[in-house]
Amino acid sequence: MASYLVTGSSRGLNLGFCNMLASKPASEVSKVFATARRHTDALKDLVSRYPRRVEFVLMDVLSEESVQKATEQVEKSLGGKGLDVLINGVGIMPFAPEGVHTVNNLGSILSSNVLGAHLALIMVNSTSLGSTTLAPKYHTHMPTPAYKISKAALNMLTVQYAMDFADQGFIFFVICPGVVGEDGSWGEFADLTIEQSANAILNVVFNSTPQANNGKFMNIHVPGWERSEGINEYNSGEILW
Repeated sequence: MASYLVTGSSRGLNLGFCNMLASKPASEVSKVFATARRHTDALKDLVSRYPRRVEFVLMDVLSEESVQKATEQVEKSLGGKGLDVLINGVGIMPFAPEGVHTVNNLGSILSSNVLGAHLALIMVNSTSLGSTTLAPKYHTHMPTPAYKISKAALNMLTVQYAMDFADQGFIFFVICPGVVGEDGSWGEFADLTIEQSANAILNVVFNSTPQANNGKFMNIHVPGWERSEGINEYNSGEILW
């Protein structure tokens, strides 16, 4: 019976996480904290359907004051038991079709995708676009240099946390959620639904161990996508850094 906190839960994949976690038996998931910068209609509906299981937490990950207030709320709600799992999915991805030399917002991208992603942590959504090994594969296909740079930094930051806290039993890893549609922002280019991606990610979270996952860059497993003809494959295992 574990407690979960999901950041950026107002829509898309992170809202999908909250819905799936809330639907699990109480013996598996005791509490879900859904954080966001505003209390949307979708979140209000979720809380109304699971009033004892889901709690909305107002939080802006780039504001220390906001994070502190959110922390106090979660601590009070848990009664000193401590949070078990943090799923962090905040991030932004602006396009720069003309190349990296046109990027003028790298600082703000790094703040959201790197600094905002490590407040406490177990699992963070990253992307294979942040892999330096796979960079040639995605160079022209996805002209998002600032996003790629920020995710590469996020990947390295996760490894540092994993090494520093390994002897305390923490599990730190990043995972690629795939190209997700519906409200996951990929539209017609999407491979997966929110339900497919969220289910695949939570399967990794539920089965994670220090030996198998700590400090790793994980891929999800989606049946039928193990040997895709396109550039994306979802065959479980690890992604090259």
